[in-house]
Amino acid sequence: MALIDHLDHLVLTCVDLVATKRFYTEVLQMHLQTFGEGRIAFQFGNQKINVHVKGTEFEPKAHLPVPGALDLCFIAVVPLDDVIAHLNRCGWPILEGPVERTGAVQKIRSVYVRDPDLNLIEISEVI
Repeated sequence: MALIDHLDHLVLTCVDLVATKRFYTEVLQMHLQTFGEGRIAFQFGNQKINVHVKGTEFEPKAHLPVPGALDLCFIAVVPLDDVIAHLNRCGWPILEGPVERTGAVQKIRSVYVRDPDLNLIEISEVI
């Protein structure tokens, strides 16, 4: 029996909160959440990304919270061709793809972009 069932949230440390909000809410179309004492998160499915701004991180925090250190893969709810068209409409550059990769449980087809802090963001569809 496994100990862990699923990921609830992760924490992203950013430099420019306005640019980060734009990317995750407009480009990736996640829902902006406010909680606690003015904290924000980006919600998608049953998970969320909590946001810390470098220098004002919420405690406790990672040992070395550094903007640009994440490499995340998201499974899209629409076909990858629709994702690519949306990224093009937003003027958001695709670094690589579409390419085939191995996901957690099956093969995926992906494109790669960078968020405003240069985190690597992989957006995929199951194939």
